[in-house]
Amino acid sequence: MPTGPLRHVAPPNPDPIFHHVKAGMSVIIKNTDETWHMADVIQVIGSAKCPKVPLFFQVTYVDNHVTNWVKADLVTHIVPRL
Repeated sequence: MPTGPLRHVAPPNPDPIFHHVKAGMSVIIKNTDETWHMADVIQVIGSAKCPKVPLFFQVTYVDNHVTNWVKADLVTHIVPRL
């Protein structure tokens, strides 16, 4: 049995969901006005310092077929393939 004070070890923070998004996936994007869209990811752009970490996604919205760039942190869910 340990004799010193007990230490609490926090579990590591999980990666944000957008770190796992790749071109060809479908995602849910939640806008700042609390509306959301389902979109297909066309292209992933990383930052200059760390190109493997997504910064922007080029997406095509499923409902109206508009293609747009969105900030990566607006992605809240990855839609699973059936």
